[in-house]
Amino acid sequence: MRDGGGTSVTDSPTDAHQEAAVAAESDENTTRKNGLYGDVSTELAENMGQGWADTERRDLEPVAQAAYTARRRAALSARFPGELLVIPAGNPKVRANDTDYPFRPSSDYAYLTGDQSQDSVLVLEPGQGGEHRAIAYLLPRSDRENGEFWRDYHGELWDGRRNSLAENELLLGLPCRDVRTLTGRLASATGPVRLLRGYDAGVDVALHDRVTAERDTEFRTALSEMRLLKDEFEVADLRHACRATARGFEDVVRILGTDTPTAERAIEGTFWMRARIEGNDVGYASVCAAGPHATTLHWVRNDGETRPGELLLIDAGVESRNLYTADVTRTLPVDGRFTPVQRRVYEAVYEAQSAGIAAVRPGAKYRDFHHAAQRVLTEHLAAWGLFGERTVDEAYELGLYRRWTLAGTGHMLGLDVHDCAKARTELYVDGTLEAGMVLTVEPGLYFQSDDLTVPEELRGIGVRIEDDFLVTEEGNENLSADLPRAADEVEAWMARLRG
Repeated sequence: MRDGGGTSVTDSPTDAHQEAAVAAESDENTTRKNGLYGDVSTELAENMGQGWADTERRDLEPVAQAAYTARRRAALSARFPGELLVIPAGNPKVRANDTDYPFRPSSDYAYLTGDQSQDSVLVLEPGQGGEHRAIAYLLPRSDRENGEFWRDYHGELWDGRRNSLAENELLLGLPCRDVRTLTGRLASATGPVRLLRGYDAGVDVALHDRVTAERDTEFRTALSEMRLLKDEFEVADLRHACRATARGFEDVVRILGTDTPTAERAIEGTFWMRARIEGNDVGYASVCAAGPHATTLHWVRNDGETRPGELLLIDAGVESRNLYTADVTRTLPVDGRFTPVQRRVYEAVYEAQSAGIAAVRPGAKYRDFHHAAQRVLTEHLAAWGLFGERTVDEAYELGLYRRWTLAGTGHMLGLDVHDCAKARTELYVDGTLEAGMVLTVEPGLYFQSDDLTVPEELRGIGVRIEDDFLVTEEGNENLSADLPRAADEVEAWMARLRG
């Protein structure tokens, strides 16, 4: 765990403060090399250490999800009474040399705190009765008296203002401590410890002899299963992400050329701009797959271009500022009209998705919507003669359809695009749908350009339709319903946007 000056959780916080103090001390003829600036004069150091206004904010209100994060922490506490629970946000990751990727906290940390600051750690400290006291360990404001804020390459003068610990207590609704004191707390811990491992190397090292792989796996599983049911705040945020995603798709249609090619990267960039305006970022690498690229499920190179007469498959989602992501796919005719062959494939996928949607309801098995959609696709493939003499039942039993359907029909959705991924099989893919779950329904057909087992007219066609669904008491709600699904509706929508 790094602080602004490059210390880690295994460094003594006292030593770190002493080093910063020594760096600021100098007599009239002595300078000291420190941080970005190298040698500086005493006069400059003294000048930079004074004349700054008090910017402490004392009238802050709790973040919108504070009441929800408190309930989530209480549920986690009840699951592991009497144990020290440690959930890091994570550290920045190096992109190249001295540049980092934009920071995003671990989903579990964000879920339990509502905070997104790097190098932070949530600790649930057990009391005598087994209950927990939650404390967020965060970086405080960088020190102006000892020069940390400007002489440190990651001081606030360079990276921007941080909230003070007092400000964060108001915002997050829980006690906040200097993360540089966490080493001592972890060293003095007694009793069982559970750690969300793999996000903060310093915390992992500090606790390496206190944790076990088995216990940490159980902890990660429990955190994942907590997120299977979404609360009101999460559902509202997912609705926003889906609506913003729909506007991003509209942006793409408006720039899509009918007579001249449009670069896949122009499409990617157009959607990304919407994601940055209305959210935090895209929730995953956007698939902007033109023509035969649409037959590659994870086409994220986006280095091709659209051509009139072909299809464009866009799989993209806006991640909200609270880090909940949409996950939507539409397959569009580049020039606004499906060809007869394209429409035939599209309508088969549409029919399969409709069957899958109808199977999403409380009490249904999770796998039901997958089987419903894949069965419809199998029937169409059989009608097109792709299984030879085999019946639909035989082809389905043998899984022959998977040559052209490739993937499953959906997954849970939330803070992660593939949410709840560490949940136990019996509670997820072998489980039962409940009101409050959010999942995708996304069947597709993918005919590779070099697949000699299909008619030539199908080769190079890839179609997927994907929407995001909230399981309700009555059935389901399509959170991404702002976007049309049926072929005729898609054509009319594109014509309207293009004016």
